[in-house]
Amino acid sequence: VPTILDRVRSAGIPIHQIIVVDDASTDGTRNFLQALPHDPALHVEFHNTNRGKGAAIATALAHATGTIVAIQDADLEYDPADLPKLLRPLLENRADVVYGSRFSGCKNSRAAYRRHRWGNWAVTKISNIFTGLKLTDMECCYKAFYRKLLDGITLKEQRFGFEPEITVKLAKKKPRFHEVAISYTGRTFAEGKKIRWYDGLWAIYAIVKYRLF
Repeated sequence: VPTILDRVRSAGIPIHQIIVVDDASTDGTRNFLQALPHDPALHVEFHNTNRGKGAAIATALAHATGTIVAIQDADLEYDPADLPKLLRPLLENRADVVYGSRFSGCKNSRAAYRRHRWGNWAVTKISNIFTGLKLTDMECCYKAFYRKLLDGITLKEQRFGFEPEITVKLAKKKPRFHEVAISYTGRTFAEGKKIRWYDGLWAIYAIVKYRLF
């Protein structure tokens, strides 16, 4: 956490607010966050029980006050040095939503397992069919968009279903989508990677559910 906070702050982007959500961690992260000195630009939220990635992001988005929001995982799989690239199309008014892509010409260091890459490809293709988008990596963590696009959107997915849910619900508003290549250093299961094969099946279910209902 201290490393990711330092890297975000030094990424060379205008920062109005950093929101950190502790999803009932048991590794000392909560104690570290509680001991941080007061910083008006840093907002910390704590979950009393572990609820999942989607729930953590929903909590963060509910407290966002900036014009543009960007999502950053804390596990260093994604490099904050890519944040300027992610935000540039928004700041230049060339897009309303920007997704990172781990598969569109990026240089991966220890890339994701092959089966994960094929799984992501399949889920992204299905998502594109239902949304009319032309993304290459719908499941990518790096997403940035104008906060006003969240108006009228209620996020329900607690785990990794957040990615297809937010994609479908944003696509329904017909904003300008853009995608940029980003770097990626994938973790192994031994290092704490949480996503499993059944999350891919749930993602397909979420795409159909939120597109049709």
